[in-house]
Amino acid sequence: MNVTDSTLRPIDPIAEPPWETIAAIPIVDEGGALHPVSLAAPMLRTLPLYHALGVPGAVPECWAREAVYRRLLEVARHLPDGLGLVVLDAWRPYVVQRHLYDTLLEMVETRYADLDESDRRAMTRAFVSPPSERVDRPSPHLTGGAVDVALCDADGLLLDMGSAFDEARAASHTVHFEHHAGDADTRTYRDRRRILYHAMVDAGFANLPSEWWHYSYGDQMWAWYRGESCALFGPSGPDSLEARWRRSLGQDA
Repeated sequence: MNVTDSTLRPIDPIAEPPWETIAAIPIVDEGGALHPVSLAAPMLRTLPLYHALGVPGAVPECWAREAVYRRLLEVARHLPDGLGLVVLDAWRPYVVQRHLYDTLLEMVETRYADLDESDRRAMTRAFVSPPSERVDRPSPHLTGGAVDVALCDADGLLLDMGSAFDEARAASHTVHFEHHAGDADTRTYRDRRRILYHAMVDAGFANLPSEWWHYSYGDQMWAWYRGESCALFGPSGPDSLEARWRRSLGQDA
């Protein structure tokens, strides 16, 4: 693995997202279909983890907007030798978002029953956004602009990043090992996160600071972190046979 000094530059502190401000950012949806990321193989690897784990409603493909798809390829092409990019999740159906949020919230409420409800919901939101199909404030993954990614080795095996994907603990925060790298293992986690972070941000993505794996392009969170006046993507979904029939019948009418 050839790693340059610039690739391993530290990750600067990332501001916590002001969700109400973010939700007020206007969306000027430029349209565009979702594309199956698996088409980019072997340059990109996909592992639709929620489907593999049996989450109700999860789909067996990672779908993303074209601008996201192309930027992921850019990231994969610029990773150091011996490293690959794995997409774990991208577009996410509402029913999956609902299941993830409700399940984690229930666990947080049980574990932290002594906290105020607002605090428990804030803890949950750090790792799972509240489900929303609203045109003006959709859940990030519903837009096709948010992706969950990880690094793998040359054989496709996922690399240890210091916490597992979707692990709801402090070690999952992107900059955690910038401050807790006291031995060889933790320095390795820190460096791998640096490689992933800078590759993604340099390609135009924005990172959710509580999740080293979550990046977005074109959604409202991306717009806030990147200083854009509007978001590019609203709610979306893969095309369906029924939708194609409806369009063709409408055109024939």
